[in-house]
Amino acid sequence: MAKSIELDQFDQALLREMQSDNQTPARVLAERVGLSQSAVLRRLRRLRDEGVIVADVSVVNPAVMGVPLTIHVLVSIDQGARQAAAFSKKLQGRSEVIQASYVTGGADFALLLQLESMEAYAQFAAEVFHADPHVSSFYTYVAMREVVGPAHRRSARR
Repeated sequence: MAKSIELDQFDQALLREMQSDNQTPARVLAERVGLSQSAVLRRLRRLRDEGVIVADVSVVNPAVMGVPLTIHVLVSIDQGARQAAAFSKKLQGRSEVIQASYVTGGADFALLLQLESMEAYAQFAAEVFHADPHVSSFYTYVAMREVVGPAHRRSARR
């Protein structure tokens, strides 16, 4: 369980800005949130140290990386903590898996995959879903285009 951290209006404003573009210079952030540049830098350091900001990453165009196909998959497994743990471990070793969550509702896992082709997905499905006797079903959703996401947040800001 994450510890409770007190965030004031300036912290929240900084976090909104950082989620949009974490490369924004401190002087620009200071202007946007109404603090001095040194106060912004101190707050960002504290937010990182306290685990509020957990990563600074670059969102790269998947097509440039050779994986233009985005697939979402809902996976149901035979119930049991051992099966969920084993399936989680298997997913962690797969480069195609960009994100995986253990979820409530009609499925047990929600996956976000990036692949180079439908043939690559067929191979992935054979290895990860069909070959696993504990996978009872999976539903595949191929993304046609992204309508909201990190790239959209940044371009909307400009």
